[in-house]
Amino acid sequence: MTLHDVVAWPSVTEPPLLVALEGWIDAGFGAAAAMAHLRSSTDSTLVATFDTDELLDHRARRPVMHLVEGVNTGLTWPAIELRAGKDLDGRDVLLLTGPEPDMRWRAFTREVVQLALRLGVRIAVPLGAYPAPVPHTRAGRIATSATTDELAKRVGNVHGNLDVPAGVHGAIERAFADAGLPAVGVWAQVPHYASAMAYPLASAQLVDAAAAACGLRLDSSALHDAARQLRARLDELVAANPEHVQMLRQLEAGYDAEAPDAPSALLPSGEQLASEIERFLRGETS
Repeated sequence: MTLHDVVAWPSVTEPPLLVALEGWIDAGFGAAAAMAHLRSSTDSTLVATFDTDELLDHRARRPVMHLVEGVNTGLTWPAIELRAGKDLDGRDVLLLTGPEPDMRWRAFTREVVQLALRLGVRIAVPLGAYPAPVPHTRAGRIATSATTDELAKRVGNVHGNLDVPAGVHGAIERAFADAGLPAVGVWAQVPHYASAMAYPLASAQLVDAAAAACGLRLDSSALHDAARQLRARLDELVAANPEHVQMLRQLEAGYDAEAPDAPSALLPSGEQLASEIERFLRGETS
C-alpha cells in the first residue's frame, strides 16, 4: 500500500522540489508564509496527495469543523500535497506542502523520492527558519544543510560540527542523497525577540535563497514590502525604550563583527521585548 495518490501527472522538465512541512522549527512562520506565497505566485496545481490517516496523529493535528447556525457542515482535514507551478520565466517547480508527518518517516521519504525520480526532479530545497541573536535591522544570514559541501556553500553555510534533532526535512535530504540526488536545506535567521510573530523578511529571504539555489526567478516583492512595514513598526517600538535601544546596538555590533553567537544572555530580556512587541502590534499601550 502506497502513502500517496497521484491526481494528475504534470508535464515538467527537470523541476526543483521546494519543501515546507509545518511542525518543526519555523521561527516567525518564515517557511510557512514562504510556501503560501509560492503556492499562489506560481499558480500551482495539485499533483499528488498523501494519506494523512497513515501519517498524522489527528489528536495532535485536528481537522477543522465548520459550524453554521449550529449545524456541522463538514470538516477540513489537514493535507500533505505535492503541487506543480511555474516561475516568472515559465520554468517548472514542484512544491511539497502541508504538516510534517507524525509517523512513518522512512516510508514517507521513500515515496517522496520515488515521485521525485518519476518527475525528473533535479534538486530538493527544504525551507525553515530559526530564532537567533540577530537584530531586525539586519537581513540575517542564510544557513544551509546539504548533501555536499559545494551545495552547502551555494546560498549559505553553517560553520562547525553540530548534532541536532532532525525534522522530516533532514530525512528528505538524506533520502535524496541516498538516491544520488542533490538537496540543500535553506534556513533563515529570525531575531529571537520577534520569533513568535509573523516575520516576513525571513519568508522573503527563503524565497530568494531558493531561487538562487535552483536557478529560478521567483517574485518575493510582496514579502519584502511586508518586511519593510514590520521593520518600521519594530523601529518605532525599540526607539521608545532606552534598554531596547542598547540591546539592539549590541546585537548589531555582534552581527557586524560576524559573531552570531554574541552573548545574548548579557542582554536585556528577549522575552520582555517580545512581549512588548506583541502588545504593540495588537495596538495596546503601556
